[in-house]
Amino acid sequence: MLRGLLSATTTGLFCSGFAFFVSQISPMLNNSQILATSFVSGFLGSVVAQMIIRK
Repeated sequence: MLRGLLSATTTGLFCSGFAFFVSQISPMLNNSQILATSFVSGFLGSVVAQMIIRK
């Protein structure tokens, strides 16, 4: 239970930071690029959280 909460929190923090970065460059992106960027954010956030939890 605690491991799942830690993973979700880490993923959320990573994604919020990534979303801030994307919001800074979003006027230059079209809808498909924003969708792809959102996917990358979630994917990388999950990978980072798993790497942190394993250590």
